[in-house]
Amino acid sequence: MAMSQSSPSRPALLPESIRRRLDPLALDAKKVRVGAMKGDRRSIKRGSSIEFADYRNYVPGDDLRQMDWNIYARLERPYIKLLEDEEDLSVHLLLDASASMDFPPDSEIDRQKLLYAKRILAGLAYIALSSNDRLMLSAINDGGSSTFGPVRGRARGMAMLRFIEDVNADGITDLNIMLQDYARRARRPGWTLIISDMFSPTGYIEGLNALLSRGHEVVILHVLAPEELTPGLAGDLRLIDVETGAAQEVTVDASLRDIYQGRLAAWRAEIREECLRRGAHYFPLRTDTPWERVILSDLRRAGLVK
Repeated sequence: MAMSQSSPSRPALLPESIRRRLDPLALDAKKVRVGAMKGDRRSIKRGSSIEFADYRNYVPGDDLRQMDWNIYARLERPYIKLLEDEEDLSVHLLLDASASMDFPPDSEIDRQKLLYAKRILAGLAYIALSSNDRLMLSAINDGGSSTFGPVRGRARGMAMLRFIEDVNADGITDLNIMLQDYARRARRPGWTLIISDMFSPTGYIEGLNALLSRGHEVVILHVLAPEELTPGLAGDLRLIDVETGAAQEVTVDASLRDIYQGRLAAWRAEIREECLRRGAHYFPLRTDTPWERVILSDLRRAGLVK
């Protein structure tokens, strides 16, 4: 079944050509956490364990080699055998849905941060569902969290795409508050990825610490548009914060642009260092690079996708 979904104003979040490249992949947690057996997590697709653990209902896309045909012959219902070293991974994908993610504001521009983040989210969610991981999606801002899941199996693929497509950018995302709240509510820690521009009024450290202390393996994708990395502004300007409405009069010249870019580089380097110190993964991204490269290259090189 094709998983692509599109609207008249923009291309599909997950094109068929990209989906085919994602099919053989799986998300890989590097640490043992609640919900996973000791030792390396193994994919159900390989079926290498001989220790029977339990049954679950068959969903489209499951490996038919794991079907218990004796049960099917007796009950005429398909069941998949779960093996002891193949318990599922809990995957948490968190999308920053604050107003600053709606930049550039023209939603048809591919490099818009929210659209770019949605495509990465859809790709990772597709991998999780294909591997039969336990998937939870959340779009976070000061209006609360909009959630999808927990779900498993490729049969939930279209519902997953609809959820992501319907996310809109609005308000503020205080990462400290939202991540601390998520850490308290999440029943099972696991492979936890945050896609955000990291514009948070109180920072992110306390929220990151809360997730790590609960046993989550945290990945931060820091998404910025080219216009934010290298502004083309000049002259006397009145800048307005899209999230708070606060205004600031500035005169932009080459010297001020140099100061801005220096502070931006220092900010990203600080986030990288704080993540490294805590054992979290950090990836600075710019939206004029292909989004699929993040999954097929960056995350694979880091061993987070295999």
